[in-house]
Amino acid sequence: MGSARQSDSVRRKASTRTRGGDETRLARAPQQSLQRHIERFPQAGVLVVGDLILDHYIWGKVSRISPEAPVPVVLVESESLQLGGAANVYNNIHSLGGRADICGVVGADEGGQRLLKELGVRRQGRGGVVIDPDRPTTRKTRVIAHQQQVVRFDVERRAEINATLQRRMLRYVESRLREISCLVVSDYAKGVVTGALMAELTRLAALQRIPIIVDPKVEHFPYYKGVTVVTPNHLEALQAAGVHADDDQAVEEAGEIIRQRLSCQSVLVTRGEKGMSLFESDGTRWHIPTVARQVYDVTGAGDTVVTQPGSWSGWLAPPW
Repeated sequence: MGSARQSDSVRRKASTRTRGGDETRLARAPQQSLQRHIERFPQAGVLVVGDLILDHYIWGKVSRISPEAPVPVVLVESESLQLGGAANVYNNIHSLGGRADICGVVGADEGGQRLLKELGVRRQGRGGVVIDPDRPTTRKTRVIAHQQQVVRFDVERRAEINATLQRRMLRYVESRLREISCLVVSDYAKGVVTGALMAELTRLAALQRIPIIVDPKVEHFPYYKGVTVVTPNHLEALQAAGVHADDDQAVEEAGEIIRQRLSCQSVLVTRGEKGMSLFESDGTRWHIPTVARQVYDVTGAGDTVVTQPGSWSGWLAPPW
């Protein structure tokens, strides 16, 4: 009964805040204010912590159906490797002209060497990358034919990294705190982001008075208490909040429930073609619309979102 009353209360509050067109406030933000954030972008120092992933793409054409089983035969035309997970966030920040550092784990294998090479090719530092001989480097291989993903297969170990590796990561984070303006955690639940690691990252960020922004996994939501911002997609938000509907009001309710449970400053819910909704601790709600585009591969969409507030730490308190 108590939970139901809380949900009803949150729903009424969320519903009240939608009156008067408040949901479009961010879209109407003055252009000069946005320009100021863009100009500050190169000065923002960001440390990205989380699961490092190697994204392997195999491109080709379906030539026929296999005589061995009712499956397509893909004639391979090319292959490519890309940085994924926390490494993708890191790379996005660099690509946009920002300054970033990385902290994560790879295996003592070919995948780890390839991932380190990808980082090196882009002249990005890799001092925070720890090698774990007891796990493979997380790799996701996608076979794509005629602009459609045919199959994906993963190489990974989801068990938590050991205490020694966590301490090595935390020592690196501590050594970098005075040189950064924001800490981003990219959690793919591949074993790197543990409850103990997250608690210590949150404590260190609070001591240094820098924001900590998390791209979350539902099963790890209890880890994120006290962070500055979490950025779930709308399905993750609904699941984490225990809300079973799937409409605008349900998302508003879920955003408020998550913010209250985690005691965080803001919750940014990504909503696909509906844009994004931001819920702040003072009760303000912002809505950011989107423009529809045809997309064949949504890999890294959440990474791209967390790149923006992660690099523009001043955006957390809009100056308009």
